[in-house]
Amino acid sequence: MYSLAKSLLFQCDPEHAHELTIKALAKTQHGPLAALYRRPVVDNPVRLMGLTFTNPVGLAAGLDKNGDCIDAFAAMGFGFIEVGTVTPRPQAGNDKPRLFRVKPAEGIINRMGFNNQGIDYLIENVKRSRYQGVLGINIGKNKDTPIEHGKDDYLICMEKSYSHAGYITVNISSPNTPDLRSLQYGEALDDLLSSLKQKQQALAERHGKYVPLVVKIAPDLTSGEIEQIADSLVRFEIDGVIATNTTLDRDLVFDLPHAHEAGGLSGRPVQTKSTRVIAELARRLDGRLPIIGVGGIDSLTAAREKMAAGASLVQLYSGFIYQGPRLIRTLATHL
Repeated sequence: MYSLAKSLLFQCDPEHAHELTIKALAKTQHGPLAALYRRPVVDNPVRLMGLTFTNPVGLAAGLDKNGDCIDAFAAMGFGFIEVGTVTPRPQAGNDKPRLFRVKPAEGIINRMGFNNQGIDYLIENVKRSRYQGVLGINIGKNKDTPIEHGKDDYLICMEKSYSHAGYITVNISSPNTPDLRSLQYGEALDDLLSSLKQKQQALAERHGKYVPLVVKIAPDLTSGEIEQIADSLVRFEIDGVIATNTTLDRDLVFDLPHAHEAGGLSGRPVQTKSTRVIAELARRLDGRLPIIGVGGIDSLTAAREKMAAGASLVQLYSGFIYQGPRLIRTLATHL
């Protein structure tokens, strides 16, 4: 079934294909047609950050930015789901075209620019969802918010999403929002993490529950930068880290169609870079906080490499698009 759907969708413009898919899943997720993609969820639990994940295979942020079809992705067997990235105010994102397939390498380049309907729209979708598993909400800043005021956007999103999230992911690693990645370094990172941690403590007291805070980092980091980030994550008692986001590196695809397009590259070409960051991060963290591995996971071997490098959970994005839902079950069963 997925092979047929993929062959049809891959004839369309990538963003149009994505929009068609999201609309179809949103319309069918609560009806009889959901049987076309519903599969038994593999019960292979992982206990992490005070949460119980049904199995170690999650949906990465970016596929369901607005939480339109949480229940549809849950029906496919994911052990946890992450929605977003979402910003305080709705924004259109960057100019089209902004999504490209690098088919020979099973990669995807995107420069979407945090296109989303805003945090309030997302939260209403979360409220309507029937999903009972762990839901991550990935938050970012609006493009027109000056970088020096960026933390204000994260605090707004954190406050609005706190009572509805299993965990909250702070996205400071997208290459498609100007200067965003500068928040990964030095005083800017420390200032952001300090503010978020204070907010988390206040919200925990107000709501009577503790929602873990996770930071998502880039694959294009030096060993020194990874060391500094690890130190900051530990000092501010951040609950987890997602490694990694998309890469700006084109070394493995330089001669392929669309490789010249600006944006972040995901899929198989980022596999090795992501695993390297996980391994270095794991050495620096020394078990003091967990790592969620993402980047080029398109097979059991690729997922096991992430685990061997130090990840406790994995997330799928491009590999899911190229391989289809059966990849979820394979990984959930054998990891």
